[in-house]
Amino acid sequence: MNDYGMIIEPGTLRIQRLLPGPLERVWAYLTESDKRATWLATGEMTLQKGATVELVFCNSELAGEHENPPAKYKQYGGKVTNTGHITCIFPPRLLSFTWAEQGEGRPSEVTFELVEQGDNVLLTVIHRRLPNRDTMLNVAGGWHTHLDILRDRLQERPPRPFWATFTQMEDEYRAKL
Repeated sequence: MNDYGMIIEPGTLRIQRLLPGPLERVWAYLTESDKRATWLATGEMTLQKGATVELVFCNSELAGEHENPPAKYKQYGGKVTNTGHITCIFPPRLLSFTWAEQGEGRPSEVTFELVEQGDNVLLTVIHRRLPNRDTMLNVAGGWHTHLDILRDRLQERPPRPFWATFTQMEDEYRAKL
C-alpha cells in the first residue's frame, strides 16, 4: 500500500493509511472534537444518523505554531467552517457524512472505514461527488496532508507543517491524477 490517494471512479477519491491502533483510539481521533482538532478540525458531532457535523478548520495551527498559507490559500489562513450531516454510522468501524463547501452546489460525502490489522488499523477515506479536477487535486492534497498529520499524532511524533506539506502534495497529485 502506498500513501497516495487514487481515483476509484469519476468524482471519487480513495486514500488509505495504516495507523497504530487500537481501533477505539483511531475512532476517537475521528469523532472526538479535541482529538480531531489535532489533525483535521474541531467541532462537535452527535454520533447518530442525520446529526449535524460541524468542522472548524485551523490548518495554520495544526503543527503547533502559526504557519502562513500560500498566497492562493490566504482566505484559509484563519478558521474555516464546513457543515454536513451524518449519513451512515457503525461505531467504531464506519462513519459517513456530507461535506458542504461554501460556494459549492451539491455537497460531497466523506466515508471513513476502519479495519483492524493486528495491532494496527487500516483507515480508508473515500471522498465522493467531487465536481471537477481542481477540487479533486485540492481534496487529494488535503487528505494526504491531514492523514499524515494524524499518523504523526498517533505515533506521538511532532506533526509536520500543514501548508508546506499540502503545497508539495498538491503539486505531486497534479502530476499523478
